Amino acid sequence: MATTGANAVENKDFNFHVDRFADIEVLRYEVPEYSRLSLDQKKMLYYLSQAAQMGRDIIWDQNGRYNLQIRQLLEKIYTKYDGDRNSKDFKAFEKYLKQVWFGNGIHHHYSTDKFQPEFSQAFFEEQVGKLGNCCLPLQPGQTREQMLSVLVPVIFDPSVMAKRVNQDGTQDVIATSANNLYGDGVTQAEVEAYYNSIKKADDPTPISYGLNSRVVKENGKIKEQHYSLNGVYGPAISQIIYWLDMAKNVAENDAQRAYITKLIDYYITGDLRLFDEYSILWAEDTKSDIDFVNGFIESYGDPLGMTGAWESYVNFRNGKSSARTETISSNAQWFEDNSPVDKRFKKDKVKGVSAKVITAAMLAGDAFPATAIGINLPNSNWIRAQHGSKSVTLENITEAYEMASHGNGFNEEFVIDAPTRKIMEDYLYITDMLHTDLHECLGHASGQLLPGVDPDALKEHGSTLEEARADLFALYYLADPKLLELGILDNPEAYKAEYYKYLLNGLMTQLNRIEPGKDVEEAHMRNRQLIARWILENGRKKGKGGKDVVELTKKGGKTFVKVNDYPKMRELIGTLLAEVQRIKSEGDYKGGNELVQKYAVKVDPKLHKEVLSRYSKLDIPPYRGFINPVYTPVVNEAGEITDIEISYPENYVGQMLRLSREYSPLTGKCGKTAKVCGAK
Repeated sequence: MATTGANAVENKDFNFHVDRFADIEVLRYEVPEYSRLSLDQKKMLYYLSQAAQMGRDIIWDQNGRYNLQIRQLLEKIYTKYDGDRNSKDFKAFEKYLKQVWFGNGIHHHYSTDKFQPEFSQAFFEEQVGKLGNCCLPLQPGQTREQMLSVLVPVIFDPSVMAKRVNQDGTQDVIATSANNLYGDGVTQAEVEAYYNSIKKADDPTPISYGLNSRVVKENGKIKEQHYSLNGVYGPAISQIIYWLDMAKNVAENDAQRAYITKLIDYYITGDLRLFDEYSILWAEDTKSDIDFVNGFIESYGDPLGMTGAWESYVNFRNGKSSARTETISSNAQWFEDNSPVDKRFKKDKVKGVSAKVITAAMLAGDAFPATAIGINLPNSNWIRAQHGSKSVTLENITEAYEMASHGNGFNEEFVIDAPTRKIMEDYLYITDMLHTDLHECLGHASGQLLPGVDPDALKEHGSTLEEARADLFALYYLADPKLLELGILDNPEAYKAEYYKYLLNGLMTQLNRIEPGKDVEEAHMRNRQLIARWILENGRKKGKGGKDVVELTKKGGKTFVKVNDYPKMRELIGTLLAEVQRIKSEGDYKGGNELVQKYAVKVDPKLHKEVLSRYSKLDIPPYRGFINPVYTPVVNEAGEITDIEISYPENYVGQMLRLSREYSPLTGKCGKTAKVCGAK
């Protein structure tokens, strides 16, 4: 099973590149081995994909209360525009619309800063004026003028709804965040007090409080409005339930049918105990070929890290590559036992860690257009401890990124020397994949909270520190001889490729994603900088020969990362892993806050300027995302589905406009699926 970093994808005829605008490139991904699936498996993928796309409006509304109205208005202007489409204002308008599509709203998907339009307010108001009332997305009782009075400042005033997620712990992070997870006038102190009043400190199996609810204030009292069939987002959830029910009828086995049924029950009621029951059944199903995620899952979009953003992944197993992850997961107890963290924070018995490599077939909600390359769920700490978790690596997504990056000049510009470039060329692909495997499969699944510790104790830093914990676990074991013993790597030096890349990213190259003068905001970016800068500072004069373990050095007037002692770097990673696990296990908010504020947030402006200048000459987009393939049922004269065809016919604009036509249940539009709107 030994392997090197040779890229598995060699389909040079497939066109990965779709569109490029602002700081974003849109790609498409292949779905290899789709043809091997049976008809029922294809049907299931199709039904699950329909359920996935029916949730699109939910994430838009979660991201901002005006997002759906703005999307409808922008799309009407775009499709009805009869002027010069090469004019400066229209080209700027098109760019803005593409950004809004990509961000699932008016804020950047990564920085969460509000997009600033480069077209004039006068142009916008003129185009709105040309639309008939039938084309305007007016709210009940709202006039054109009233709509403009609300939306114009939201779009054009930089101070209005400036940031979707504020993680500055010195401020009220709820009052200063523009997302739609909390109602008007709700404060951070009120939310924390509300949940503290209903949480049971001695509950060994707590629900994920706040995961599927909007917190509002009514008559001066805080209350939750749950996301459910008869609650918030009911019309969209109705559609999701319809298609999940269709998928249930072609489930691969009884276990899969059982957890789809439980998920439907949860969507109907909004009962988080049912969600936990579903999560356990889902995590324990390791035999099904087709799999999916559908629901309110990750909480990065909530400044308090509680409410889940709606997302969906539809996928099937990559049997060949899954052998790698299955080997790792079957040795989970060894990795836990040999972790450098305090014994008090280790699990005595690691349960049910399953892992596989998957082929993504549909991305939706918060997973679209930008997506993760690995997932580990459920997020509930007690479910992980008692029932295990399921980890997946999205290999066809990683391969699409890889193919789109060939020959871009990055290594020549930023990697310090030829030997380092050579080991990265030979081993970065496989060690990058292994880093994802170890991060998702073992990192998130490792460790335990001490009895009585609140899972939400780290507040706004919870996501950053959890990602740091998983990354550190993965980095630590990438250099372990155990991977050679298991036959996963064939060279004891291979780990150096990922170590160098990780440091380079955390110290320098991810700064390309940040505007001058801004802090690091996004949780994964904070995590990477925290680790890299901690190693840089704590490795001074501790390497072989009294050298710094890692240093930033000048070469030809440019700054480079130089690693002087890789084994010592691994020791430092182990030390930091032990500390981050302690902070997590003890719920030490003060310790976590100090670590984040010291290493993860601030940017060296001089180095930042240099990185931006060097990147600009390469013309590499800082962010990438995807459009999905299209699945089309083939129906015979009797009305029976005989096949589900897959194709890649759309460009970015075409796909986004079609999604709005066909999958907008919260705005009353379901296109070709209108016959089932409100069916449940």
